[in-house]
Amino acid sequence: MTADVSVVVPTFRRPALVVEAVRSALSQAEDGVRVEVLVLDDSPEGSAREPILVLGDARVRYVKRDVPTGGNPATVRNEGWPLTTGRYLHFLDDDDRAAPGAYRALMQALDTHPDRGVAFGRVAPFGDDAGVLARQTAYFEDAARRARVAERLGSRRWMVANMLFRPTVLVNSACLIRRELLPRVGGYDTRLPLVEDVDFYLRAIRRAGAVFLDRVVLEYRTGAPSLMHNERDASKAVSAYRLIHERYRREWGAAEHTALKLAARTVLRWL
Repeated sequence: MTADVSVVVPTFRRPALVVEAVRSALSQAEDGVRVEVLVLDDSPEGSAREPILVLGDARVRYVKRDVPTGGNPATVRNEGWPLTTGRYLHFLDDDDRAAPGAYRALMQALDTHPDRGVAFGRVAPFGDDAGVLARQTAYFEDAARRARVAERLGSRRWMVANMLFRPTVLVNSACLIRRELLPRVGGYDTRLPLVEDVDFYLRAIRRAGAVFLDRVVLEYRTGAPSLMHNERDASKAVSAYRLIHERYRREWGAAEHTALKLAARTVLRWL
């Protein structure tokens, strides 16, 4: 039977955490959602093989990649999604957890809005470092506020303006995307060492729109080693955003890019 949601989970040397991530996805079946999970192991030794196989769940498929990417989850995700069958795709990072009821709620949002390609919701950070947790909680509360404003304004360009010119309103694991949108978007950009998820969903939302769901859909781990929070290289981030902006101007025109920049610095700044 075809899955409702296919969950693609790249993993690298996080055997215990990836099991938590997979279990959070499988638990969505309690709401009647048909789920399949594809775990793609990017470690040369296959660190996740044993803990994933021990789960003994036919809905979970484990694949050890032949040639590790050395830390490029965009490549792994692009390889993974064509191996799945679901109507919707969830690209779940191996240290995050889908919140209870998230898939049912996100699916219903997209079913209610057939003209939109992406659904995403609020993020609830968790972790042991109180200082990091407080900062992340404040960040995601502000992100949700700005996403609500963009949703009320009604145009996909308001959401895009937030993502281009202000801190992103979403993260990779907080989104559900229609399967048919992937070939149109072209997958994740493997050239980007950071913020490849922002770029991917920005392109998807500009093409097909988004619906923001004002409820928690993701439990987001803070304090764990990650490219974004513990090893972030500012120059790489700047280079990645430069590529994002260059492509946007090329695809949608310099006039629109400039107009969105003006909107982000005036209207959106005060909303």
